[in-house]
Amino acid sequence: MMKVIMSDSYLLCIRVTFTPTVEHCSMATIIGLCIRVKLVRSLPPRYKVDIRVAPGSHATEAAVNKQLNDKERVAAALENPNLLDMVEECLSPTFD
Repeated sequence: MMKVIMSDSYLLCIRVTFTPTVEHCSMATIIGLCIRVKLVRSLPPRYKVDIRVAPGSHATEAAVNKQLNDKERVAAALENPNLLDMVEECLSPTFD
């Protein structure tokens, strides 16, 4: 689910809530990171992006939400070549 929240200062907030496949999904953070990267690359800088797992859908919901919405943690994750390769692979178009 994606929600656009408008404000008076012309800064718009995009909130995406996603549901991992299982409660202990080990890929929830990677999925959220991919969503964040795609939106940040696609939207103008005036948009604030807020990524969350759906309430009650993951065992470590608070920790995942904290990681996905902390600028320093996201930047550190994207400095990791293995994680960046995984994100790039997830976002690359596939042609059959």
